[in-house]
Amino acid sequence: MGLLEAHILASGSDGNCTVIRSGDEAIMIDAGISCRRILSLMDTQGIDPKSVKAILLTHEHSDHVKGAGPTARKLDIPVYCNRFTYESSNLGQVDYRQIYTGTSFGVCGMEVLPMPTSHNAAEPNAFLTKVNDKRILVATDTGKLTPQLEHALSIADLAVLESNYDSKMLSEGPYPQYLKKLIDSDIGHLSNVACASAIKRTERKGRQIFLAHLSKTNNTPDVARETVANIIGEKRYNVDCLEFPGDTRTIKVRA
Repeated sequence: MGLLEAHILASGSDGNCTVIRSGDEAIMIDAGISCRRILSLMDTQGIDPKSVKAILLTHEHSDHVKGAGPTARKLDIPVYCNRFTYESSNLGQVDYRQIYTGTSFGVCGMEVLPMPTSHNAAEPNAFLTKVNDKRILVATDTGKLTPQLEHALSIADLAVLESNYDSKMLSEGPYPQYLKKLIDSDIGHLSNVACASAIKRTERKGRQIFLAHLSKTNNTPDVARETVANIIGEKRYNVDCLEFPGDTRTIKVRA
């Protein structure tokens, strides 16, 4: 039995980056913060930069790809994403490896399945990573759960799942009306309630939940955790998320 680890280095409006490690090798999912910041946070988490062998991109928005090109060049590693995401991302000169939504591929001894999300991007993906019989789902930036995501959530041992906004905070907040409408649409983001409802209807014993991509304007860690815990009938301390800028998290899954 090995150890499968998810290191959440950044998650939210200002940038997203998760490293999944299996044994001595790791993949990075999104790089939406600067290369310098990524390397600093990896050092904080005890991740050897040489262990990271690939960057996988979910979609082209800057809070997911801003540091991808510089990080790929600095670490001399390839970037994996579908063709539409690549063409929309302005990565500069990188070793590009094309993947296909719905078709699994192997990297670092992991089986990775890119799945469609529902978001206002070229061809957005979530990723389900499998080692032996253990699975980690990283799914953010989706206005609803696609059937593929719903199934992945039901079989995941760890779900890093978007809980982007509180409906009341969004409604009463400073965003212009068109943006509020987009966020609250099927191609926007998951609310705390929608996230919790998805967790509840795909209940799986022993599954770990991490709330991801919290809006700094339309959500707070306390509101997200409290809302989700109440709906799924869990203790609040069993629902985790990043609590403050610079916070990171390591979550281990026996594999």
